[in-house]
Amino acid sequence: MGPFSKQTEISTIRAFDASANRAREGLRVVEDSVRFILDDRFLTEQLKQLRHDLAATLSKVPIDRRLTSRETQADVGTSLTTDSERLRNDIADILTSNFMRLQEALRSLEEFSKVFNANMSSQIKRIRYLTYTLHRTINTIINSNNRLENVRLYVLIDGQSSLGALETLVKKLTSSGVHAIQLRDKMLNDRELLERAKLLRQLTRAKNVLFVVNDRPDIALLARADGVHIGQEELSVKDTRSIVSVDSLIGVSTHSIAQARQAVLDGANYIGVGPVFQSQTKNFEKFHGVELLESVADEISLPAFAIGGINQENICEVTGSGFNRIAVSDAVTSSDDIKTTARTLLDKLAGK
Repeated sequence: MGPFSKQTEISTIRAFDASANRAREGLRVVEDSVRFILDDRFLTEQLKQLRHDLAATLSKVPIDRRLTSRETQADVGTSLTTDSERLRNDIADILTSNFMRLQEALRSLEEFSKVFNANMSSQIKRIRYLTYTLHRTINTIINSNNRLENVRLYVLIDGQSSLGALETLVKKLTSSGVHAIQLRDKMLNDRELLERAKLLRQLTRAKNVLFVVNDRPDIALLARADGVHIGQEELSVKDTRSIVSVDSLIGVSTHSIAQARQAVLDGANYIGVGPVFQSQTKNFEKFHGVELLESVADEISLPAFAIGGINQENICEVTGSGFNRIAVSDAVTSSDDIKTTARTLLDKLAGK
C-alpha cells in the first residue's frame, strides 16, 4: 500500500470491505434466483464459479484486516434507504436490482483495489464484464420464456409451388392450433422469398401465430417477421441482432450440449436441439436421439425445441426426455388430416 496515513489506510480498507460485502450479497441473490426460481443448472454453475473467483480475488486483502477496519455503527450510509429498495415486482426486478448492486460494487472494488494490488484490479474488471454478459443472458431467458410460454408446436414449411398453395397450407396450419411457422426455402430467389414471407406475415398475424424466417435476417426484417432462425454455419447471434430489430426472436440450431450452452451465452431467444431422429427433409451424418435432449433439459431453461424426424409414433420418447416443445415439418404438412395430426401432437406435448 502507498504512503497513506494510518487513518486513510483504515478508511480505504473500510470502503473496500463495504463494496466487497455488497458484491458478494448481490451475487448470492442472483445465484439463488437462477438456482431456485429459474432452475437453470448451467447458469447456476457459471454464477457459482464467478462467486468462487470473486472470493479468491477478495482474499488478497486479508479478512482480518477488513474486519479490524470495519465500523458499521459509525457508517453514515447504513441508515440511508429509498422506497424502491423496499419493493420488488417480480423475479426480473430482483435480478436486475441485484445485478446492478453487484456491478456498482465491483466498479468500486476495481478502483480501491488499485491501492493494494494492480493485478487484483484487473481480475475484478474481468469479473465485472462477465456479470454484464450474464445479466443480459438471464434477462433474455426470462423474456423469452414469457414470450414463448405457450408455444409448443413449431412447423417448418417451404414456399410451396405458388402463393395460392402457400396460403392454403398456412390457413390449414393456423386453424389447427400450430403456434409458430418457419419459412425455410433454399430454392426461391430473393424476390419470390420476400413475397412469400410477406404473405405469411399477413396470414400468421391474423391468427396470432409466430412467424420466423430461416437463415435470412434481411428477409425477416423486410417482412416484419417475429424472428429469424440461424444455424451453426450462418451469421452469429451478434451479427443477426445487428440486422433485425431488438424485439426480434433469434433461434439457433444446436447439435451438442456445448453448442446449446454457447447459444445461451450468445443471447439466443430459443434453441432447436437435434436432429433427434432421421428426417425426410434434411440429411445429417449423426442423429443424437433423446440423449442430447435429456442433457439440455437437465441444464438449460431457455426455450428449446426438439427437432428432427419427430412424429406421432416417437413423440413420447421426446416428452419423456423432458421436452415439451417440438419443431416438425412433414409430420404435419404431409398428413392427410393436418388438423387431427396437429391436435394429436399438441395433446402429447400436454401429457394427454
